[in-house]
Amino acid sequence: MEFSDVVLRRRMVRNFADRPVDPEVVQRVLTNALHAPSAGFSQGWGFLVLDTPEAVARFWAATVGEGEPDRWMRGMRRAPVLIVALSNKSAYLDRYAEPDKGWTDRDEARWPVPYWHIDTGMAALLMLLTATDEGLGACFFGVPAAKLSPFRTAFSVPEEFSPVGVIALGHRLPDTLSPSLKRGRRPLGEVVHRGGW
Repeated sequence: MEFSDVVLRRRMVRNFADRPVDPEVVQRVLTNALHAPSAGFSQGWGFLVLDTPEAVARFWAATVGEGEPDRWMRGMRRAPVLIVALSNKSAYLDRYAEPDKGWTDRDEARWPVPYWHIDTGMAALLMLLTATDEGLGACFFGVPAAKLSPFRTAFSVPEEFSPVGVIALGHRLPDTLSPSLKRGRRPLGEVVHRGGW
């Protein structure tokens, strides 16, 4: 598939078939994520792959809980693979305290934005694009703040890693478009400012 086709066809899929994804495809998705940009080549990310029915069920139990799932959740729960993208701020603070970067401390105030989260988000986008290129569906979503502790406990996630988002991955089924899409895509002229604001 041409790159422009991948970009134009990528969308958040919220309804998955209950059938496995080829492990080699999952490996390509993860390998491509490693090519995301990374400040100072810090690579302060980690990817928790949940690709067994037991692990996926444990994720949903920790982050959603029991109860009758709504239509969105029923479709999402059928995704056979979940990849949790986590960032590690310490990797960046440590990297920029190394001699070649010129800082001698780990002062977080030097960072105008949290690049550890941004770089991990870019890795997640590469996973979404790879899924599209492989003919799969994918959806990026977050772990609710109130469920971070149960998630960490369920998967023994080290404290220095923060979940940036989760990629649900699987064979797509027809689904209802998000009502948010009714807003329409903002035109280029509204978001691009050339030479000044």
